[in-house]
Amino acid sequence: MLPGFAYHPDPLATGSVKVSESTCVYCGEARGYTYVGPVFCAESLGNRPCPWCIADGSFAARYEAEFTDLYDVPSTVSMETIEIISRRTPGFSSWQDGRWLFHCGDGAAFLGPVGARELAAFPDATEMLRHEASEGWPPNHVEDFITALDKDGDPTAYLFRCRKCGTHLAYADYT
Repeated sequence: MLPGFAYHPDPLATGSVKVSESTCVYCGEARGYTYVGPVFCAESLGNRPCPWCIADGSFAARYEAEFTDLYDVPSTVSMETIEIISRRTPGFSSWQDGRWLFHCGDGAAFLGPVGARELAAFPDATEMLRHEASEGWPPNHVEDFITALDKDGDPTAYLFRCRKCGTHLAYADYT
């Protein structure tokens, strides 16, 4: 069983962790899973870390690594939360730079990539995307963009859920 990640509850389902017999670059153990998402560190690594070395922070401490490059973090978010998300939580791959979302003074939980079909179940997240896109596009382009979202293609939306109030959030990314 994988370690728990409050801010990324199912990294296996999101594709950030894969079943693998490779050994962890830090602990040297083959635990059956490896992290395949982004790693920001100075060293070039031959292997990837296991989820356990991410969860306990040992990999990040040894390699001065981060799994998510956080920016636009609200001032109400604690340094502890920033540390947990950036250094002790699996990140995720996106078309450009991944972006972590925040709500209610906390980091939101990453649920995975979604397309228009999956977003239909999350009107609050769809409305967030619509609002964000409407700041630069005319209304008909916004709706075309929303319906073009593809979980496995381009453009893609990334779904989050507020850990405090349950609101669903999303942002979209494309090449």
